[in-house]
Amino acid sequence: MLGDDVAGREAMLAHRQDWAKPLEAQGIKGAKGAIRPLAQIHCEVSGEVARILRLTADTEAALRHIFEAWNGTGMPDGLAGAAVPRAVYVVTLAGDLEIFSRVYGLPGALTLIAGQAGTRYPAELAALVTDQAARWLELLATREPAGLDESIQAPQMQATTSTELIGDVIDLKLPWMTGYSRAVARAAAACSARLGADAAGEARLYAAALIHGIGRAAVPNGIWNSPGRLSAAEWEKVRLVPYWTARAGKQTGTLAQAAELASYAYERLDGSGYFRGVGGQALSFEARVLSAAVAFVALGEKRPWRDALPAAEVAQRLRTEANEGRFDGEVVEALIDTGDAPPRGTRARQQAIRLSARETDVLRSISRGASNKEAARELDLSPSTVRTHVESVFRKLECSTRAAATLKASALGLL
Repeated sequence: MLGDDVAGREAMLAHRQDWAKPLEAQGIKGAKGAIRPLAQIHCEVSGEVARILRLTADTEAALRHIFEAWNGTGMPDGLAGAAVPRAVYVVTLAGDLEIFSRVYGLPGALTLIAGQAGTRYPAELAALVTDQAARWLELLATREPAGLDESIQAPQMQATTSTELIGDVIDLKLPWMTGYSRAVARAAAACSARLGADAAGEARLYAAALIHGIGRAAVPNGIWNSPGRLSAAEWEKVRLVPYWTARAGKQTGTLAQAAELASYAYERLDGSGYFRGVGGQALSFEARVLSAAVAFVALGEKRPWRDALPAAEVAQRLRTEANEGRFDGEVVEALIDTGDAPPRGTRARQQAIRLSARETDVLRSISRGASNKEAARELDLSPSTVRTHVESVFRKLECSTRAAATLKASALGLL
């Protein structure tokens, strides 16, 4: 709806006056009505992540209502006043102060915040920000990030987040990527084990494969969904995906090493890959396995610009690439021999949730972006039958959006 979802999100968060123009250009009147379904998805997915991470009930409730407003005009449920978790107002004000002060300077930020006092957030909290903002920002600017992180660590934040969960959230950006990160991780880990890698190396590869798509968030969905040839400018954005993966990983601490390896996902032995364009001895064994595994899984899946390739054609293409010096031949043969490795990792099946075979088929189809009608054609069912299965899946998973159902089903090992 926003055209460029990356730039559109930036404009919306900064409250730029023309942020809704792409909607108006499509004849959509009332930006709020258009955004409401997106807010519902955001809140439900955020709440599901909090539940999977076993965060507190208060934290989960705040995330499920993060776009609510003091005067009841927020989303997704139109809560008002004290019915909105107080943390929502605190987070909203903190976010607005950070973004507005960076975009418009502190005076401009305080003017914008004051203009929404008593509507978006309580007047007394807005007044507190107005009074203290300069001191807070100065303090933040002079403190070391490590010290700040240490000072706000809650007990739940000491635990390490499941890397599988991070991979699942990464894949939510594009429906046709559902399960892709896990599939690459399985293939890479199985390949490295077959070639005699030790347990530590296999674990590094598995983690790197799960998070190799973090940088994908920096590229607009319109580029990813393009069925035709990309322009030079669009291709340059795609080439920087592994660069952004490395940058993001360095900010996470515990995933820094895995993200560095992940940033080699698109390099090639002959130096024709990206973003570094290195090859030969500059690519470690793990980097060679990762890059081949990424290609191996991607070629076997449907993309907006091509259909999925049969297994025999995938094998033929990879062998051709290896013969031409772009992939390690031994790695390619190991990947082909291992095929689609069985699931592994930390997913715990919740036996209380049981989907029928048909419900699983329908969920798998809609999780990859199919509409009810498209799923009906794919599975040779009537649209009404598909709708019944979708409603049953949502009821069993306690979800109301496809994104949240996809995330929860992936975490439970149901997809």
